Amino acid sequence: MIAKPQSPSTIVRILKPVLSGLLQISVITFAIIWLLNSGADAMNYNWQWYRIPQYLFFKEDGEWFSAELIDGLLVTLKISAISLIFTIIFGLVTALLRVSHSIIGRGLARGYIELIRNTPLLVQIYLLYFVFGPVLGLERFTTAVLALSLFQGAYTAEIFRSGLINIPKGQFEAAESLGLSKIYSYRYIILPQMLRRVLPPLTNEAVSLVKNSSIVSIMAIFDLTTQGRDIVADTAMPFEVWFTIAAMYLCITLVLSAFATLLEYKLATPNH
Repeated sequence: MIAKPQSPSTIVRILKPVLSGLLQISVITFAIIWLLNSGADAMNYNWQWYRIPQYLFFKEDGEWFSAELIDGLLVTLKISAISLIFTIIFGLVTALLRVSHSIIGRGLARGYIELIRNTPLLVQIYLLYFVFGPVLGLERFTTAVLALSLFQGAYTAEIFRSGLINIPKGQFEAAESLGLSKIYSYRYIILPQMLRRVLPPLTNEAVSLVKNSSIVSIMAIFDLTTQGRDIVADTAMPFEVWFTIAAMYLCITLVLSAFATLLEYKLATPNH
């Protein structure tokens, strides 16, 4: 059956929260700019925004190349993407252990969640990088991905667990009556329904993951934050550089937030 085109009112409902968020951000941004200009005038600070583009792209021999900030952005996106994959794996495995009949499995899952959620991410990164990293021979990039995945996985596990316990018991009984094993029951019946419920909050966890990825700069990984810190040290342009970096992070999180809003609406709309 051919899907019906979305009506203008439907499109408005989808875009309304996104446009509202953009409007609020614009108002706050203008207020911050006004305050910064007032403060800069009081300190006799000279803005040098014209120097920022050279740290985004540069031209050499007639060809354009990415500069420090874009290179750092790509590293940040790479770390975030790989970490998100392992976050989902850690979260799903932990959630399955939480709802299992194994006392040991439930205990291990609960201990992992409580340990991660009740200690700062910065402390966890230090422990992995300076203590476990040298023992296990982990590279900085691997350590960063592992730290972010373990941290975010503990929160994602609760999302998955909530999705699992909200599946009607009749679905489990139906799978059992069909003679399906537990593995096939979860694979073909339970998990597809659960994923439909948890995709919107899971997208919000991806937003948190991108923001938390800035902390891995303490390991001298050349991500967006590290590149920005080096540029500030070389140019003495703290305001211009950090506001540019904040805008780049904001663009990423806004895209993910808009995707989460659209996904939530799509999943809430019944199929025709």
